[in-house]
Amino acid sequence: MSTPLVIAHRGASAAFVENTIDAFAGAVEMKSDAVELDVRRSLDGVLVVHHDAHLPDGAAICDVVFGDLPPHVPTLEAALDACGTLVVNIEIKNTETDPGFEPNRAIADDVVHIVQARAMGAAALISSFDLPTIDRVRHLDASIATAFLIYRGDAQASIELCAARGHGTIHPWDRQVDAEFMAFARAHELTVNVWTIDDPARLVELAALGVDGIVTNVPDVALATLAAL
Repeated sequence: MSTPLVIAHRGASAAFVENTIDAFAGAVEMKSDAVELDVRRSLDGVLVVHHDAHLPDGAAICDVVFGDLPPHVPTLEAALDACGTLVVNIEIKNTETDPGFEPNRAIADDVVHIVQARAMGAAALISSFDLPTIDRVRHLDASIATAFLIYRGDAQASIELCAARGHGTIHPWDRQVDAEFMAFARAHELTVNVWTIDDPARLVELAALGVDGIVTNVPDVALATLAAL
């Protein structure tokens, strides 16, 4: 049984404020294998790292210039700096229900430009729930790894769609993943990274199923649990 990669969800988000420089530095300190983070665009076009479309005061990220965002909200480039040499899963937030949705998926162009400029190579994985967004990434640079995020729905249909569009990785919600899911994903030659798991018993189950990566808020706990197998 191979050991799954431990992917720190929004950084080491149980120990630090999520999607912050401290959370990413914490993930490095805990010796995580990779980091997951979320990218949106501010009003003045800056790519910033923040999960929710809105700030706690209700203002939409897309309606606020970068200089007026809370100081703990980093730029994508600052976040990547904090992740050091770790693999970084850059999730592009660009769904049709979000404020600031970009129908032309131009945010993908800017993320790709940063990944290329930093020569990240295999250290970058770009994912999204919005399939056309990662399709755009592949159109711009097919050498960048891409992943399709899925939640509920027909898992097998999502696997087929992911593979048909040329994406090498699928990111299913934990409750979708069982032996049947894994067999179907493997039949389509997909890598499987599962989100978001903090329970040690479930970590062990997923490792036994042969998943490739586990996204977790507690990378220190996950690493210790998997090391004991």
